[in-house]
Amino acid sequence: MNIRTIAATAFALAMMSTLASTAHAAEIKVLGSNAAKAFLEVLGPQFEKATGNKVTLVYGTGVELKAEIDKGGAFDVAVLATGVIDDLAKQGKIAAGTQSGLARSGAGVAVKRGAAKPDIGTTEAFKRALLNAKSIGFVDGTPTGVYLKALFPRLGIADALQPKIKFVDSKVGAGGAAASGEVEIGLTQMSEILSKPGAELVGPLPEEIQVYTDFASGVSANSKEAATAGALIKFMATPESARVIKEKGMVPR
Repeated sequence: MNIRTIAATAFALAMMSTLASTAHAAEIKVLGSNAAKAFLEVLGPQFEKATGNKVTLVYGTGVELKAEIDKGGAFDVAVLATGVIDDLAKQGKIAAGTQSGLARSGAGVAVKRGAAKPDIGTTEAFKRALLNAKSIGFVDGTPTGVYLKALFPRLGIADALQPKIKFVDSKVGAGGAAASGEVEIGLTQMSEILSKPGAELVGPLPEEIQVYTDFASGVSANSKEAATAGALIKFMATPESARVIKEKGMVPR
């Protein structure tokens, strides 16, 4: 019996145990970072089909979702940047021992599908692409946005880019803004770009200036469906789920 089969069998047994211990189909609310949307939209329905439970997915930036949690908003599972999950655990808002690493994501460049793709293969080429673009968009206040605002001065192009930069709405995202033509170039997590049908991924930022964000999950300390929430986290850690995460532009953890 290979490792994949063992893992799948262990998960199936755990799932059966969970289902046997509940007298009704549970409904759980998942707060997911926009960067995790691409794989959650696949894994959520797969989990529903496998268990008969209902998964409600709510997306937003990490800042927005953490603010919702801090205000007492109800949720069962959070999928956010690892640092945010760890902070929520320290505050007692994520149940101790339920944190699980999920994926690592890098930032990339988006253009409207069918548009010419600029050369971004080196840092100098990336700089030229931004300087030649008519408009550049990203979401302010996100980890990627904060990084970019510090990166541009380091590259010596902050002043030249300032008139071109547009802070796009978090619900639209930089990928969505590029897809609609709102901006010529969108900068965000690659997984977010891949989740926008009208956007095209040019490629990742050059490695020497790349920024990575780790994502993790955790169960709410106040969840009334903790067993089902925990089962979802186990489901997202299976080899099958890891393949989905990889297909959506992230590196499984």
